[in-house]
Amino acid sequence: MRILIALDASPHSERALAFVRRMRWPAGSSVVVASVMQPVGIGAATTNGLDIPIVAAELLDEQRRRLEELVASAERALRESGFPTEGRVLIGDPREVLFDAARMERTDLLVVGSHGRTGIARLMLGSVSSHLVTHAPCSVLVVKGPQTADDPKDGPS
Repeated sequence: MRILIALDASPHSERALAFVRRMRWPAGSSVVVASVMQPVGIGAATTNGLDIPIVAAELLDEQRRRLEELVASAERALRESGFPTEGRVLIGDPREVLFDAARMERTDLLVVGSHGRTGIARLMLGSVSSHLVTHAPCSVLVVKGPQTADDPKDGPS
C-alpha cells in the first residue's frame, strides 16, 4: 500500500502521523510524507528602503527550511516504526498540490489531519480535508483529534 500523509506544523498533523505509525498496514507499505508551502505574493515596489522581493524570498526560504525539518522528522519517526519513506516539500495551493501528488505518486490512501473548523472560519479559510475527500483520486483518511469542552461546536453531539 502506498500512503501519502500531508503534514503542516499543527497538532492535527501530529495526530495524523501518530495514527499512521500505530496502525497495522499491509506488508510492503510505504509512506510519502508531504508538506505544502503556499506561495506568498511578491511585490515589486520598494517602500521606505525595504526591498519587498528580498524580504519575501527570505521568508520563503525560512518557511521551506521549517517544512523540510518537519518532513525529515516525520520520516525519521516513520522509519523507526518500520516504514520505507520519502519526503516532499511541495509548493502551491494545498488542495491542488496534494490532489496532484496523490495522483502522481499512485497513492492508495491519503492521510490528513482535521483542523475542525466550523462556521465562518471554515468558509473564510476553506477546508483542505473536505476538498480532498471530495476530489482526491484515492481514499482519504481524515484523522480528527479528541473533542474537548473548549471546542467551538454548534451544540452537543
